[in-house]
Order: sequence, then structure tokens, then C-alpha cells
Amino acid sequence: MTIATETLDRLAIDTIRTLSIDGVQKAGSGHPGAPMGAAPMAYTLWTRFLRHAPSRPDWPDRDRFVLSAGHASMLLYSLLHLTGYGVSIEDLQSFRQWGSKTPGHPEYGLTPGVEATTGPLGQGFANAVGMAIAEARLAAEFNRNQHDIVDHWTYMLCSDGDLQEGIASEAASLAGHLRLRKLITLYDDNHVQLDGPTSMAWSEDVLGRFEAYGWHATRVEDGNDLEAISAAIEEARADDRPSLIAVHTHIGFGSPNRQDSQKAHGQPLGADEVRLVKEAYGWDPDKTFYVPDEARDLFRRAIPAGEDLVAAWEGAFDEYATAFPTLAAQFRRRVVERRLPDGWDKGLKTYTVGDQIATRNASNETIQTLAEALPALFGGAADLSESNLTDVKDAGSFEADDAAGRNLRFGVREHAMGGIANGIAYHDGFIPYVGTFLTFSDYMRGSVRLASLTGLHVIYVWTHDSVGLGEDGPTHQPIEHYAALRAMPNLWFIRPGDANEAVAAWALAIERRLEDPSGPVALSLTRQKLPTLAGTAEKAREGLRRGGYILRDANGGKAPQVILIGTGSELQLAFGAAEALEDDGIAARVVSLPCWERFEAQDQAYRDFVLPASVGARVSVEAGVSLGWDRWVGPDGAIVGLDHYGASAPAGTIFERFGFSVDRVVDVARGVLDGSVRGPQPTLEPGHLPAPRRGHPTLAHGDAGVSRTNSTDPGHS
Repeated sequence: MTIATETLDRLAIDTIRTLSIDGVQKAGSGHPGAPMGAAPMAYTLWTRFLRHAPSRPDWPDRDRFVLSAGHASMLLYSLLHLTGYGVSIEDLQSFRQWGSKTPGHPEYGLTPGVEATTGPLGQGFANAVGMAIAEARLAAEFNRNQHDIVDHWTYMLCSDGDLQEGIASEAASLAGHLRLRKLITLYDDNHVQLDGPTSMAWSEDVLGRFEAYGWHATRVEDGNDLEAISAAIEEARADDRPSLIAVHTHIGFGSPNRQDSQKAHGQPLGADEVRLVKEAYGWDPDKTFYVPDEARDLFRRAIPAGEDLVAAWEGAFDEYATAFPTLAAQFRRRVVERRLPDGWDKGLKTYTVGDQIATRNASNETIQTLAEALPALFGGAADLSESNLTDVKDAGSFEADDAAGRNLRFGVREHAMGGIANGIAYHDGFIPYVGTFLTFSDYMRGSVRLASLTGLHVIYVWTHDSVGLGEDGPTHQPIEHYAALRAMPNLWFIRPGDANEAVAAWALAIERRLEDPSGPVALSLTRQKLPTLAGTAEKAREGLRRGGYILRDANGGKAPQVILIGTGSELQLAFGAAEALEDDGIAARVVSLPCWERFEAQDQAYRDFVLPASVGARVSVEAGVSLGWDRWVGPDGAIVGLDHYGASAPAGTIFERFGFSVDRVVDVARGVLDGSVRGPQPTLEPGHLPAPRRGHPTLAHGDAGVSRTNSTDPGHS
């Protein structure tokens, strides 16, 4: 029996809907409403436009599909199962369960066919922009003379909530400016969000907003009209701008009691309502996870079609390799094999003891060297390239009319920058890096967290990393950021102490591409000049790989009486204090500890070698909050930190006032040795504390910024 096309389309769409309903119902949690409403547009895209290969989900020239509305995950899982990816009916039945391939929100690397980890709204939107940038940049770099080995589209399905998030606005603005024509967004315009109708919090002209961003924007009034949806996608593909297609859908479509209600959004429909919905669709309400043979056959056409696409592309690539063997070899290495070229680090500079150079400047020089050896290195800054020093010199800017440029201009859009960098990393072919001031890492933290969670190789160049940036004052001076970022699993936070350590930090950041799992690396760099320290030229490269190392040991091979531990710009203070203590006959070891995460990953024998348990007299020196340092200094050590905000003044004045000096470190070390000093040490001068509000006591001068671990006064902390 042959089923009419229109009837078969409806059967296939309702199969997506019922699988989604059943998955949520069996799990006892989830979001059934969006898949029920958005199924027709997803079906249209996946069966009429999306160029993909279920048997080769890693095919480099596949179209990308990003479900930014990650809460509608059962929609994606149903499509992946039906079209022949490695997602079984049993996987659908295990939705949201321990060890399943079908978690509550899509996770990249866990489920074949999932292109991005989404769920935090707006992230997928920014990721898709990054993928479109990567496609355009890769095409400009490799396509030659009608040999278009890079020619694919990025499609995204987003929700009202995605478009309300600031990150999406930032990313959309940049996408319009760059005229990313191969980016098409299907907007599930169902007028409902978690708390109720969108009208209670949203009344803007969305299409008008996107047109103002420089997008092509159009509307489909009936989300069940497949021909109208197809025509809108065709129109979008013919435009030379990114496109937003607002498709008016009904959340919970077909549910007699839940359609067009927030009650269909974030909870199962309930057994009785599921039965009513299936009856409304004309389905047997007693069948669960049911896939009609006709629907399965229709969807599974994607398998041979995808294999044909791959075979055609591989044939075209063979012709390309004959014509352009060097480019083809580079494409294979970067995009397919994800390898680094041999000798990529041979030209890295070594600095001489006494050289005075800010680590941001050493980073800039390193970027120039790496850019020559690593064409994959691609990035930019959030309107701070002249401060972060992130530009590749004489390499041009990535622009709407010139996608070959290597420097991305993100504008003041830190969060979108982070999400776009993630999208570039998802796409493959590049080592993305992005820059801003360390204090503004807060503005991109959501994207950094997802890069860490997903294992994306992104490099963050965060400069102006302490009160040492000076006159800009406490609004720009990071204090709590070291601790907050070190708390993020799978993020390597590196705070190099001089120019040689900065070079080694970049090398380690590049090498992380080869780690399994990989993940992001943050470089915390100074604005102010630092002296190049004795020993870093010889020891920093291997020392950074291990996260911490003995930079300077006691003279004459003596066992250390005290260990001074430093990071970043304060490493020089530990070094100078060790020399002063040695002059007084006290054997002092200096340990550089720029990356806690790498040091924690070393075996116990190495950690004990660097920080032997027999030496309890330890002092850490870092111009940030003391939180976390007790792990390394132990119960008998002391912490020279900064448990309050900074101040506006020249850097030298700030360090002097707050007690970050060689003399202060020496005094604290002596106190640790004689047992009079333990734990976090108060700064010599308080920072700028908020003015007391009426009804609240004023802190005494001596209490400002002091951490007390054994205070008898419950009012102090």
C-alpha cells in the first residue's frame, strides 16, 4: 500500500511528536511541548534541506544543526533515532536516566549527531554563529578554483527564551555585521515560556530587531504548513545575509488541555493527556515508542543519501588533493586528524634574566611565532586587542567582504565572544583564542563553563590580571577571579610569573589540543612589566606542563627551612624574599605554582618532591583572595593575599600600600618559622570598602580586609 505524500509527511511528523511525548512521560520529567509544536519545521529541514550523513556523523562538510532550545532535546533525539544515527529505541526509553545517551539537554561528544551542548538559553545561538564563522573562514582558506571542499550551512532552532538572552543579542548583532549568509535560524515562535505567555515580559518586534541587526527576517504564520516553511528556507538560502524565520507554532500541539499553555512546557503531559493526544493524532493510545514502518523507511532514506553525499565529497577532495596537495594535506591534518604540525614550537623565544617585559607582551610575541607555525590559530578580542595584544600582525581582519582575515573583531560582546569561540571549536579546523581583561571573564563565564564541561579546546587571553593594572581602580582589578576560575572543573587556569613562563603557558595551551579529554585554557597575564627570573629559561617549559616546579632551591643543596610559593607578578617577590632570607642564613625554596589543575594531576611523588611534607613552614604570595591557598601552605603556613577590593593608584603604590613587597614576605616567612604567624595575613592598608549603610556598624580600620579563621567574635569572618 502506498501512502500519499501529505499523509506520509503527517505520519512522520506525528512519529517525532509521539516519541518525544513518550520519552518525557517515561522519564517523569522533561519538555514535551516544544517538540510537539516544532516537529513540522524540524521534519522539513531534516528531510528536504539538511545535508548530513548518519553513518558518518563526523563528515567534515556536513551541514550543522544546533538545537539552541536544548530543553526540546527529545525532538533531536527522535530525529537522530529515526534518521539512523546511533540512537536506539532503548536510548529514547532511557531519556534522562543514568548512563544514557539521551540526557536532559543535548551533550556534544556523548550522543552521535549532537553538534553542541545546549540548554543554557542563548548559548546554542552563539555557537551557531561561531560555526558559521568557521565555515566561512575555512572556505576562504582552502577553496580554490571551483574546488569547494568547504561548502555547508549552519541551521539552528531557537526559542523565545533564547532570543531574550543577552548573549543571543550580542551574537546576532555580530552575525549581521559580518553578513554570515550561510546561517539560518528557525525561531519556534509559540508565544509561551515557562512562567506563562511571552506577552507578560516581551512585547518587542523581533523581526524588526533582527532586520536592524542586518539579518533577513521573515515569518511563517502556520507552523504546520510544510510548503510555507520550505519556501521560507529557500528564500533564506537565496539571501546574502543571515536569516531568521519566525515560525508560529503551538506549544503542546494536539493536546486538548495543554496546547498553547505553559503547562506543556516543562513537565510530562500525564498519562491521561498522553492518551488524549494520541487519539487526536489518530494513533493507538496503548502503543508507546511506536514507529510505523512507513515513517521509519522515509526517515532512513537519510542513510544512503548521506553515503552518496560523502562519496561525492571524497571524490571531489581527491581531485582537490591532486591539484593542491599541500593544502589537502593541511586540511586532513587540521580538520580530519586534528593533529599539530611537526616542529610547531621550534621558534618560541627564550628571554634573558633581567629582561623587563609584561607577560601580555611576551604573549603577543608568542602569538606571532605560533601564528606562523599554526595556521589554525584564529581569534581576537572584545574591543581590547590593543590592550590584550592579541592581533596577528599583518594578517587582516575577518570581515563580511574578506573572510580570509585572521583577526576577529568581537566588539564589546564578551559573552557572545565566548559562545562564538565555542562554536568555532565545535566546528573543527581551528584553535580559537579570545581576549579581554581578567575581571571581565565574569561576563563570559557561562560560555567558559560550557567549554569546560564539553571539553572544548579554547584559549582565553585574560590580561590586566591584578591590582597591578593600577589607576583604573577596583572595578577593573580582579581579586576573587583566580579562586573562582580555579573552582571550575576541567579549566586550566595559568598565571605565569615572567616572560619565559608566559611562553611556556602558551605552549601548554596549544598542547592541550592533544589531551583526551581536552578543554579550555586560561592565560592570566600582566599589564605591568615583570623581571625575567633566573631559572625560568631552563625550567619553565617542563615546569608549566606539571603545573608547579622548584624555581630556586636553597644554596648549597641544603634542605629548605621555608618554602615560598608564588604565581604571576608576585613570583618575583617570593624570589627576592628567598634571596634575602638566604643572606641571613635561612635556607629558602621558591616554588612557582602557575597552574593548580596541572599540579593536582601529577602523582603524589612529584607533588611531595616539590612541596615535601617535612617542610611545614610555607608562605604563598598572590594578589588575590586567600581562598584555596590553605591546601598548599598547610596548617603551619601563611597566606599573603588580598581579601578585599583594590584601589585606584599607580601599581607600585598599590602593591606598597597593600604590603606586597619583598620585605613583607620576609617578615611573614620569619613569623611562620618562629610560629607567630599562621593563615591569611591582613594587608597593610585596607582597600576601598563600600560605605556603611544606615543601621550597619562601621568596620574598625584594622578589620578591613582581614580573614580570621579562629575569631571568637561571630560578627567577623
